[in-house]
Amino acid sequence: MRVLFVCLGNICRSPAAEGVFRAQAGDVHEIDSAGTAGWHVGKPPYGPMQAAAGARGIDLSGLRARQVGRADFDRFDLIIGMDDSNIADIERLRPAGSETDVRLFTDFAPETGMGEVPDPYYTRDFEGALDLIEAAARGLKQALEGRG
Repeated sequence: MRVLFVCLGNICRSPAAEGVFRAQAGDVHEIDSAGTAGWHVGKPPYGPMQAAAGARGIDLSGLRARQVGRADFDRFDLIIGMDDSNIADIERLRPAGSETDVRLFTDFAPETGMGEVPDPYYTRDFEGALDLIEAAARGLKQALEGRG
């Protein structure tokens, strides 16, 4: 399974989701992340997110931001947005005839009662974002294992 995590700038939520899911799922899946905006292309994840993830044993230092594009619909089986705005932006890029599954990350963590992963770049709650990302990553792993 090829999974792409998408947020706005690809410096907080989606690289954290990539790192967390990679740690939970191992090498079973091809995993990447991207942003809907191109402001940070080529830059590493935001320092405070790297520090918070690093404290949990997740190294994000090797990741670099990139912008999601139409070709990602061919490259990935599942594209996961962090919030409704990301989903809308992803859907605007969808090529005609593409059947790539696009889902909201929190769909995989209904027990949290959260409808989206709040952006810690603005909320400054890196720990809360990581807690939610870890819960959704566990749910995603279980869902993909259920596909057999």
